[in-house]
Amino acid sequence: MGQRTSSGKNKVQKNKRFSIHWFDPEPTVGAEMRKPRPCIIVSPEEINRVTRTVLVVPLTSKIKSWPFRLGIKVMGNKSSAACDQLRVVDKSRLREYIEDLSPAESDNILGLLQTIFLK
Repeated sequence: MGQRTSSGKNKVQKNKRFSIHWFDPEPTVGAEMRKPRPCIIVSPEEINRVTRTVLVVPLTSKIKSWPFRLGIKVMGNKSSAACDQLRVVDKSRLREYIEDLSPAESDNILGLLQTIFLK
């Protein structure tokens, strides 16, 4: 887990690959996922250090058996990593740090993204 501030909230660790943060996707258009939600930073730290943006996979509590969604646990709850909703966001959209993916979940996310982009 992340370090806590004096108010008990987690500090934002914006550049860490495979860390999960709250983010605000608004404004959105069309079928883009709406409302603040957790996301996984998937862009490499080498990129995150030099740009003002990160590549994220949004999470949803709606579990679907789609080949481009990956089931994970966040804060002990079932979630679905929506790899079909991959997006670049400015770091200012990132809010509180939640936790890191496990090494197995990190490998699974990378494997699914590779499958999506190599087809």
